[in-house]
Amino acid sequence: MCAAALEDYCGSIFWNASYLEREDPDLPVCVEQTVLVWIPLGFLWLCAPRHLMTLFQKTKVNRKHLSKLYVCKQLVVSLLFLTAIAGLGVTLGEDFGPNRDSSSTVKNAGVFYANPVLYAVTWILVLLCQAGVRRRKETVDSATLFCFWFLLVLCDIFPFQTLLREALREGKVSDVPRFCLFYISFGLEFIAFILSAVADIPPELKERVKKNPEAGAPFWSRITFHWLNSMTVKGYKKPLVQEDMWELNREDSTPYIHQHFQHFMKSELSKARIRFQHKLKKKGVEGRDKAQDEAIQNGLSNGLGKGVSHDVLIMEEKGKKEDEKKKKKKDKKEEEENYPNSWLISTIYKTFKGLLIESAFFKLIQDLLTFVSPQLLKLMISFTEDKSDYAWRGYLYAVLLLVTALLQTVVLQQYFQRCFVLGMKVRTALMAAVYKKALVVSNDTRKEATVGETVNLMSADAQRFNDVTNFIHLLWSCPLQIIISIVFLWLELGPSVLAGLGVMILMVPVNGFLATKARNIQVMNMKYKDQRLKIMNEILNGIKILKLYAWEPSFQTQVEDIRGEELKVMRKFAYLSSVSTFIFSCAPALVSLVTFGVYVGVSPDNVLTAEKAFTSISLFNILRFPLAMLPMLIAAMVQTAVSRKRIEKFLSGEDLQSDAYCTIFLLYVFPSVSLDIKPGRLVAVVGAVGSGKSSLMSALLGEMHNTKGFVNILGSLAFVPQQAWIQNATLKDNILFGSPDEETRFQKVIDSCALTPDLELLPGGVQTEIGEKGINLSGGQKQRVSLARAAYSEADIYLLDDPLSAVDSHVGKHLFEKVIGPNGILKDKTRILVTHGVSFLPYVDEIVVLVDGQISEIGSYDSLRASRGAFSEFLDTYAKEQSNQNQSESGNYTTFLTEYKFLKLLYGSGITKTDAACHRNIQLNSSIKKPRDGEEIKKGQKLIEKEAMETGQVKFSVYLQYLRALGWGYTSVAFLVYFIQNAAFVGQNLWLSDWTNDADDYKNITYPNWKRDQRVGVFGALGVAQGVFVFLGTLILANASISASRVLHSRLLRNMLRVPMVFFDTTPIGRVVNRFAKDIFTIDETIPQTFRSWIMCLLGVLGTLVGICLATPIFAIVLIPLGLIYYFVQRFYIATSRQLRRLDSVSRSPIYSHFGETVSGLSVIRAYGHQERFLKHNEITIDENLKSVYPWIVSNRWLAIRLETIGNMVVFFSALFAVISRDTLESGLVGMSISYALNITQTLNWLVRMNSELENNIVAVERVSEYSEIENEAKWITDSRPPDTWPEEGRLQFEDYKVRYRPGLDLVLHGITCDINSTEKIGIVGRTGAGKSSLTNCLFRIIEAAEGRILIDGIDIAEIGLHDLRNHLTIIPQDPVLFSGTLRMNLDPFERVSDEEIWKVLELSHLKDYVAGLQEGLQHEVAEGGENLSVGQRQLLCLARALLRKSRILILDEATAAVDLETDDLIQKTIRKEFSHCTVLTIAHRLHSIMDSSRVMVLDAGKIVEFDSPRNLLEKQGHFYAMAKDAGITEQHIPIPAETIVEQSSAL
Repeated sequence: MCAAALEDYCGSIFWNASYLEREDPDLPVCVEQTVLVWIPLGFLWLCAPRHLMTLFQKTKVNRKHLSKLYVCKQLVVSLLFLTAIAGLGVTLGEDFGPNRDSSSTVKNAGVFYANPVLYAVTWILVLLCQAGVRRRKETVDSATLFCFWFLLVLCDIFPFQTLLREALREGKVSDVPRFCLFYISFGLEFIAFILSAVADIPPELKERVKKNPEAGAPFWSRITFHWLNSMTVKGYKKPLVQEDMWELNREDSTPYIHQHFQHFMKSELSKARIRFQHKLKKKGVEGRDKAQDEAIQNGLSNGLGKGVSHDVLIMEEKGKKEDEKKKKKKDKKEEEENYPNSWLISTIYKTFKGLLIESAFFKLIQDLLTFVSPQLLKLMISFTEDKSDYAWRGYLYAVLLLVTALLQTVVLQQYFQRCFVLGMKVRTALMAAVYKKALVVSNDTRKEATVGETVNLMSADAQRFNDVTNFIHLLWSCPLQIIISIVFLWLELGPSVLAGLGVMILMVPVNGFLATKARNIQVMNMKYKDQRLKIMNEILNGIKILKLYAWEPSFQTQVEDIRGEELKVMRKFAYLSSVSTFIFSCAPALVSLVTFGVYVGVSPDNVLTAEKAFTSISLFNILRFPLAMLPMLIAAMVQTAVSRKRIEKFLSGEDLQSDAYCTIFLLYVFPSVSLDIKPGRLVAVVGAVGSGKSSLMSALLGEMHNTKGFVNILGSLAFVPQQAWIQNATLKDNILFGSPDEETRFQKVIDSCALTPDLELLPGGVQTEIGEKGINLSGGQKQRVSLARAAYSEADIYLLDDPLSAVDSHVGKHLFEKVIGPNGILKDKTRILVTHGVSFLPYVDEIVVLVDGQISEIGSYDSLRASRGAFSEFLDTYAKEQSNQNQSESGNYTTFLTEYKFLKLLYGSGITKTDAACHRNIQLNSSIKKPRDGEEIKKGQKLIEKEAMETGQVKFSVYLQYLRALGWGYTSVAFLVYFIQNAAFVGQNLWLSDWTNDADDYKNITYPNWKRDQRVGVFGALGVAQGVFVFLGTLILANASISASRVLHSRLLRNMLRVPMVFFDTTPIGRVVNRFAKDIFTIDETIPQTFRSWIMCLLGVLGTLVGICLATPIFAIVLIPLGLIYYFVQRFYIATSRQLRRLDSVSRSPIYSHFGETVSGLSVIRAYGHQERFLKHNEITIDENLKSVYPWIVSNRWLAIRLETIGNMVVFFSALFAVISRDTLESGLVGMSISYALNITQTLNWLVRMNSELENNIVAVERVSEYSEIENEAKWITDSRPPDTWPEEGRLQFEDYKVRYRPGLDLVLHGITCDINSTEKIGIVGRTGAGKSSLTNCLFRIIEAAEGRILIDGIDIAEIGLHDLRNHLTIIPQDPVLFSGTLRMNLDPFERVSDEEIWKVLELSHLKDYVAGLQEGLQHEVAEGGENLSVGQRQLLCLARALLRKSRILILDEATAAVDLETDDLIQKTIRKEFSHCTVLTIAHRLHSIMDSSRVMVLDAGKIVEFDSPRNLLEKQGHFYAMAKDAGITEQHIPIPAETIVEQSSAL
């Protein structure tokens, strides 16, 4: 019916099979005039409305600009419109024109009127569409128009050849006008097609396209990733650097992603919180209330009376919680879920819905296309079997195979591109969210996770999500592929498929079992990784202490033990995975064996033909992928579930409650504090240790825990913490801290904060780069920079937490006068100053005295003295003793001693509560002048060198190094085993192709049973052999890779503990941690898998090519050109990809460094309200990283498209040659060669991917070995060992001693010569940067001599081992550094002494009562950095360490700075008594502490300027006299020598 109507419409036959049943087939003209015209036009008409809509919308696009390209496009279409009109004219002329044949009544068929009209309307539509595209914002071309022109040209090829063949056949052209019009319009269409492939870049886009070529890439370039070419070529010519990276698209940038993610996260999280509340209500409210009340009661009774610092309280609370947790091990499941959960996945889904749906669509099309090839293969085999078939059919099948494969390639790459970008975006969103959360998280939540664990959330856990998201669609795609395969297999082999299916279903529970086992192992693995990284972090932060105490071996064994456990777990995991690999490599062979076996066994009529066998084999090959992927995906999902919980727990933690105007929170340490401070006043806060001064500051900042009450703060805050927090930036940036740069104001602040002299010493002046944690500044300099930052910020309220304690007294005086005091630059601001300097108190407006967390009195200095309260009592007590003394020269109201004693009494919560990481006080030498303009800063003066990055090809030696670590025996055996497995694979397929030929041999006779059994048996045996060999290979490699991991890690660890201190001063800790975290992770987990896949791929590709060449030897000719193309593509790709990966890992470090820095400076950032600025900085840092991640993702797609095209050519040629030589070929071999070829595309792709993955990942070995080969410090123990009792006298001699920090820098000490006798007590003084700390560093050989030597008891310290030296000296450092572990471990890590001795030293250091009062005693766990002990207690522990070591030489580095008067008195007594027989060197920042020394050494600019007893020095009126005068010290202040005091006290 339909056909008849069409024949009327065309005036010719619509369809007749005879057109195809001949050697030169063609399509009927009617089909060409109807169907082939309607397809492209229909496509355009469907897509046109979208373009037309833009014509009616208002746009901001500049429409005045008409590009030449646009004009050409419109011109070509206008010409086409004219050809259509001309066509209509021809028809009208023929039917109604003057020249028509009047006798003939036959008019032209309808099609000759309809088609020109259709075309004319279409061309008008195209004109409008092109105008619409031009109006669209930032659009360079149109995909729909490109596809339309492509379809049009494609469909017009058929009439093109029909007209040509007809003209050639008849020798003349029958219808000249239409013939001409068709070829003219075909030419125009082709030109239009070419033009539509060129990008029309509008002027406003030109700049962006320079920075990001993707923005200007036309459609075909986007689908083939051609726009990346410029980068690959550049990467091939020279190694890429960060500056070569392109700008990101807006929707790929961190701010955009983060904003969207936060938007959905808010709503999802609040829903989860509501669910969580309901759940809690259900669980029963009473129990919870009771527990809460109890906790509060205990919390308040515990130690508030004793004035314990709030850290301790919170730790006690935590301790209790932990005990309860242990009880609740049964309710582990419940305990795990005690936070709002199950909201992260839905947030991710809602944020990235668009990408997910697009990629799903592509995946679906790709899955369906996968099944076209086996059907074509089936047709191909039947074609070779039927020798009488027309040859064109074979060629058609070959072309169709190629087209299907190409389509599949394009679609698959689009799918992958979207998935990988999705993974990248998810990772970015999570990293940004974790960072943002860290900025606002409440202190309680913050205490739950260490910095290391939080960094892990950003690195490892976010990466897990990235990896899973890449393959998330396989969850539905794998089952779909399995179902379709089974349907097709059923059509081939009937019910026998069920047997194979049964085998597959049996695999599922086995998998499930393996997956759960794997999950448990993975959790264990993460636990050990966390532990190892935590301890590594501490080691690196406290490395100086480890070196000074020679404790490295103890910590090395600690790390090695954890690593040992970690490797055990990894070995288990490796064995498990080899079992699952065995099952999976056996699976396809088993399935096909069972299926074929059942098929031939069921009935003698079932004979296996080539068609059936190879179609089934290629379907089984398709099945392999989903079957192998599902378990891997399940395992990955399981690992991600762990990460999901960790991230959800962190992100759903409590926030600080704060809003813009007032900070509302409640005090936890203070039962009741009421304080009202008027604007513009200077208020001093004083009190003893633990009376809650720092807690009051925290409270004012809103960092404390709520119980009741509130605080109103009007105006902006500036905060100077007790421990200065310095960023890794220039000195100027540290002071500006995000404020605008005003030169005069800056200068004023610098002068007021006494930084001008320091700037002259620093190599780059204000532009000097400060290392992590302010490593290249002394404690005093850091504190002044911190104060300068506050002064520059021009806030309304200043909270100053004891900023004057870390600086020398004369500097303190200067700072008070110029900055803080009544005449300072802050005189009109509100200032709250925690201080211990009694000399400043008379100048303040109001004094707040804290006792045990309560305000005991408030008032002015005079009124408090008059009121006779706690304050004055205490001033009087100390004043009476010295009432006869004159007022000190500085003109203070109180006598100096009062000041001194009071100062000591008030030394609250630590004068140098320095960062847990030890500050390395490197005083930069005064002889380094500011570089003059044009003078280059010398090498070595830039502190933090940029991270070295290898470039170019990975050296072969790196591979050899890894193979050596694996072990040569292991590697060669594994290779051999895999080779045999591959041989079995080829053998199995050859056997199968031989088996299929039986169908011809036994055509009309019964198939003998013995033959059947033999065929099935050998086939099965070869299949099982493959599995067994894969299993063996995997096992061998697993063992090898674990031994490699062990070797590489221990080498790295061993070396890191032996590198000189200078290395840590110039290398950010993040960089070293990165080696232990990311790179070791790569060596542990990624490289072994990649290496295994690489071997298997390589052998697989070789096997396939050999197979095809066996079937069609002619194929070898094509191999060479294809091989060359392949080689070049992969060389281009690998050069670029490898460098992108390196850039990725280098640009990742700053993300984590910046994060760690932010977490440690949280209170400062929050106080200044700079969270937004830090968020922005973090976004920029992540974007820098994405700039190398995104091109890397695209480069993979770029490669895949090109490689798969080569693979598709292999398929095409193997099919083509099979058609050409079909007369000589058996159908079995054809089937084998094509089914092999179909398989090769993926394998080829994998091979290059694995090759480059291996190159990219082996970089980890390169980076680890780079740090394993850094030059070590001197040997720990040498052949010349001093006697055990050395040093017996403790005599020190410096002989013309010179030293510099690193080669290339100036000298720090210029020829020091002096003798220090046994048991002398020496004080060392000097202004900041005079070289005091350098001197102690030299004694311990932290820095080695440039010239000269130091003798201890006549032995040159440079000739003995470092440990022999350091074990016999003792130092009490400025910053008490503790490590997490037990108290006992902190005192005696080598367990060399008995518990009694430890208790004895604890008693001497006045900690016995405290430790005895702890539940676990000596086994009490110390938190990271000793957080759960007060600074005073930490200092006492350091004293205990010193007492345990019993050495004859003691160095005190301003050790009593952090304790109150009583404790200080105790420490001084202990030191005098216990160390009376020792030589003691004291580095003093305050002169008072060394006035009783036997002699004082005055250093200036690295030279000894004076060295004599304090009394003589004062009489000399030299340097020392000047310093003493600044500090208000006169001769009367020189106490009676220590010896007399000891005698008197013993007499008492």
